[in-house]
Amino acid sequence: MLERQLGETFVEIADTLVARFDVIDLLHFLSERCVQLLDVDAAGVLLADERGTLSLAAASTEQARMLELFQLQDEEGPCLDCFHSGVRVSCGDLGLEPQRWPRFTEAARERGFAAVTAVPLRLGEARLGAMNLFRVTTGSLGPEALLVAQALADMATIGIVNERAHGRAELVVEQLQGALNSRTVIEQAKGVLAERGRISVSDAFTVLRSYARDHNRLLSQVAHAVVEQSPDVADLLGTTTPPRP
Repeated sequence: MLERQLGETFVEIADTLVARFDVIDLLHFLSERCVQLLDVDAAGVLLADERGTLSLAAASTEQARMLELFQLQDEEGPCLDCFHSGVRVSCGDLGLEPQRWPRFTEAARERGFAAVTAVPLRLGEARLGAMNLFRVTTGSLGPEALLVAQALADMATIGIVNERAHGRAELVVEQLQGALNSRTVIEQAKGVLAERGRISVSDAFTVLRSYARDHNRLLSQVAHAVVEQSPDVADLLGTTTPPRP
């Protein structure tokens, strides 16, 4: 069963690496599939900009999103250690190692997380970011799950690096910076939809992402249109009921 789901996931990731490639959408897909395929309850992805500064790119839940933002603000946590070292970082029980990341551990436990594993988004010597995998129960991921997690992260990294770059590193940097800029607009669009539709921020993102996919448009393009209240998304602005899963 796992082998079939994993194979389908790799096919779906490969299908996203086409002309209308959207980095943020890909990383959200990555975080969601990690939760489905692995023994984890949430996932978050951080990307580095041209200065090597990490920013939030995707998260599978609101709790994970808030924890990733806290980690970045406090400059302490497994994802930062993983990115700077380029190797996997794991803690099977945050309660047993409070001194490792004191403020992050406290914030994680307040949000119900008891264990964390961070895997790098890397290709050779190039490190593009890192992905956090959170569990609400203690215990480390097994060897097979760790291999799957790294394989998924590597697949996404290859897609990012290869996308229209043709081996030119400066194009990769520009694309990653563009993705991070798009993330800011997406957050603004989520706020607009949440307020207009009186729905949660999480539901607002589901509406936004589904609309982009249904209309074969980039997530960032739809977000810009929502923020600018463009007439071409009038139906989205007028109907913000979350779609059925």
